[in-house]
Amino acid sequence: MNIQADKIIAVRTSKTVYRDGDTVLKVFDSDYSKADVLSEALNQARVEETGLNIPKVLEVFKPDGKWAIRSEFIEGNTLQRMMDENPGKKDEYLNLFVELQMTVHQKEAPLLGKLKDKMNRKINQSNLDAPTRYELSTRLESMPKHKKLCHGDFNPSNIIIRPDGTPFILDWSHATQGNASADVARSYLLFWLAGDIDGANKYLDLFCEKSGTDRKYVQKWMPIVAASQSVKGKPQEREFLLRWVNVAEYQ
Repeated sequence: MNIQADKIIAVRTSKTVYRDGDTVLKVFDSDYSKADVLSEALNQARVEETGLNIPKVLEVFKPDGKWAIRSEFIEGNTLQRMMDENPGKKDEYLNLFVELQMTVHQKEAPLLGKLKDKMNRKINQSNLDAPTRYELSTRLESMPKHKKLCHGDFNPSNIIIRPDGTPFILDWSHATQGNASADVARSYLLFWLAGDIDGANKYLDLFCEKSGTDRKYVQKWMPIVAASQSVKGKPQEREFLLRWVNVAEYQ
């Protein structure tokens, strides 16, 4: 498979995303887990069945010894780019962001993995000491069990707005079914990681207001989410996330 370098859309850890005509190729490094590639494609296919606007998976194949997922290409701008280029409209875009996330949470995908199971595995894989892991796992188990569709990486860069105004949601590799407030806590921390603390607080206030969710309830998820997300990622991100765990007040 010959892919022109000028068609690169994004370069991520262990993967490169290319545009190929009216499709997108996500090509994984040669040592990337086959099971993880197939799981990502299966997650996306299962979310397609909910009727949400997402790129459809077209094929999974292995060109040049590297696994790749081909999906539809969605023309448009990311919501993040629109926020950056039109700061005066940020509140309007945040409102759209929250409404899209609430629409996701109204869906169910019963064949997806369970959010609690995934988080518990990640907490046990973390470098936290045993008492902290136990405390986090205990808190996780005590949280209400829901079956809502959770994106797992819901941030403005994963939303494409087509020229006609139709929003599409990308990157379902972390999708699970579970408690929507965990998904919200993750989005809040992603705003922080991007250095947008004002945006983080506006986002959380807006979500809680629109959904009728108590802010404290979302905050109880934050140390759990931070610990589970600290397993992978850049060292500076892990350090930041672990601070959220260490300053948490366990109740």
